[in-house]
Amino acid sequence: MAPTLRYERQLLRRGYERAAGVDEVGRGSLAGPVVAASVILPVRSPSRLRSLAELDDSKSLTAVQRESLFPRIVQAAESIGIGWASHYVIDRDGIAAANRRALLRAVSNCPGRPDVLLLDHFALPESDLPQMPLTHGDSLSLSIAAASVVAKVVRDRWMTRWDRYFPGYGFAAHKGYGTASHRDALIRMGPCRLHRRSFRPVASSGR
Repeated sequence: MAPTLRYERQLLRRGYERAAGVDEVGRGSLAGPVVAASVILPVRSPSRLRSLAELDDSKSLTAVQRESLFPRIVQAAESIGIGWASHYVIDRDGIAAANRRALLRAVSNCPGRPDVLLLDHFALPESDLPQMPLTHGDSLSLSIAAASVVAKVVRDRWMTRWDRYFPGYGFAAHKGYGTASHRDALIRMGPCRLHRRSFRPVASSGR
């Protein structure tokens, strides 16, 4: 089932005009940051969203589909915010705290403050905004799905750029996730500056 504006419209009927879908990517990666996005869609102007008919949870889309949707989301959205937490923060504070930091930054960087948040599964207790956490929210809410695609494209592009500076690990291909080729590279070369040294596969790489 494709995501819809059902929950955004529910919130609109309750008086919330600027519902932001918020989601993150990179939580399970062995290297690089966690990246989050906050997206406010024009719920009162559904004609502006026709170009997003194939929008879905980023995990169910191919890289080509995500790249195609990205500029359409940027054009259709009322506002977009990006947030992140670096691998240093992940190692220092833990992945859960770093994940929340990225989400908070995405919300605070969204021009025109949202008045309510639609979140994928987890609440964000550090925010004072009203919230609606939805299990599998990226497959239910169009705003969360849009945020998942934006965050994924931004992070993938970031990791692809860093592949030039840290050759041999294959970041452009696996984006830091623990594929067999990435784990082999860790054994051969040891971790680089982008790796999360608190994660077991990196810590046990022998260097």
